[in-house]
Amino acid sequence: MTWLMVPAATDKASWLGTSLLAAVEAGAVASEVEASNGSLVLAGVLLSLVVIFLASKIGGELCNRIDLPPVLGELVGGVVVGVSVLNLLVFPEGGEDGSHSLIMSLMQMTAHLSPAALTSVFEAQSEVISVLSEVGVIILLFEIGLQSDLKELLRVGPQATVVAVVGVTAPFALGTAGLIVIFGIPTVPAIFAGAALTATSIGITAKVLAEMQRLSTPEGQIIIGAAVMDDVLGIIVLAVVASLARDGKVEPANVAYLIFSAGVFLVGSILVGRFLSPFFVALVNGMKTRGHLLLVSLIFAFILAYIAAVIQLEAILGAFAAGLVLAETEKQRELEEKVLPIADMLVPVFFVVVGARTDLSVLNPLVPENRAGLIIATFLLAVAIFGKVITGFSVFGMPGINRLAIGVGMIPRGEVGLVFAAVGSESGVLSKPLEAAVIVMVILTTFMAPPLLRVVFSQSDQATATALGVQTNPSVTLNPGLVDLENVEPKSE
Repeated sequence: MTWLMVPAATDKASWLGTSLLAAVEAGAVASEVEASNGSLVLAGVLLSLVVIFLASKIGGELCNRIDLPPVLGELVGGVVVGVSVLNLLVFPEGGEDGSHSLIMSLMQMTAHLSPAALTSVFEAQSEVISVLSEVGVIILLFEIGLQSDLKELLRVGPQATVVAVVGVTAPFALGTAGLIVIFGIPTVPAIFAGAALTATSIGITAKVLAEMQRLSTPEGQIIIGAAVMDDVLGIIVLAVVASLARDGKVEPANVAYLIFSAGVFLVGSILVGRFLSPFFVALVNGMKTRGHLLLVSLIFAFILAYIAAVIQLEAILGAFAAGLVLAETEKQRELEEKVLPIADMLVPVFFVVVGARTDLSVLNPLVPENRAGLIIATFLLAVAIFGKVITGFSVFGMPGINRLAIGVGMIPRGEVGLVFAAVGSESGVLSKPLEAAVIVMVILTTFMAPPLLRVVFSQSDQATATALGVQTNPSVTLNPGLVDLENVEPKSE
């Protein structure tokens, strides 16, 4: 028996040794493949960033030359390089495996990747680009907070408050109710799309008003004050609906908790931050190493963003609060200059990725199943315009003010509307037609606002000049209460 067992034991030991050797060799091969794929992931990320930066700069420069916000160019550039046109930048969320990506095809030809390795590299580099995009939107909201004036927010009058509240509640209520009742869209996606209608782009409106020398007028002051408050209310709304999207259902108690926690977090972080800001300034002044101001500020912003995320709010709310706090310190201007290069590098990643993920083919009217998406886009656009225009008519106690100009100034959605679309896309709560409809609404409202502002203010100038008994040259823009005598003609009797 013992003699018979020896060969068996020997064979077993031999088999174990052979298996261990094979496992070691397989592990070594796997490690080599993994290392190879790791370098290829880096190559894919670098190539994707080249595409992103080129798309953002070309689109931004073209828009800048036709007097439109560069952010629109970045968005449209993303659409061009994304799934809608060139397929240079695609993502797994759309069901892609990398085989349709021109970047991955180029890497497959040059690196001779197997189909499995191609999918692995594609998913890893897409994840890296998505993370960079999320960091970009955190930096964007931190920058918006830095550019906001907390004292102005606290001083803003009842007129701007009324305009802001109406400008948030009217489009949100109309949009959400219309999507549910008319189109039969589920409650959570309808709430998310309705929330995307709430925010106003203060940057776009402020630029147009400054160019027209209207910032110091009553209309300009109300528009800017209401737009700043809109941003705050819009970000709180975003934090609430994003959390609802994660849960997948609407519970009144949960909504109340989220609104309460968002308000407490924003107010509490600002109050605590203002208390700690002297220590922040003293700490920064005592440091001598390079980049101390920027890094300490980003640490503060990321800590608040982390706290916001942990308590089930959006990280961007924490970043915005950090910007508001640091905007009140003596380091605000210097810090804003330090943040700009970081924003110039990361924020375009966010906008281009938003555009790249948007499949505009769902809005092709030649495809019958797409026509519902087009109808939704038309509805959202109508609500987006009407819901903001009526804000001007909520102004009370100021006879003679240009109410239409105030309403038109609140129309552009800009970057904050894109944040809603991006968060809705990443959470999966927005269907492709609904996401594309939101993007189209943002694009069109941002495009139409600057020329419409010029038109309504020009009509106001004409009415003012007529009341003064003169006719204006249509090419000349008059300041309220002033008449340029070199460009007027006597009114004919």
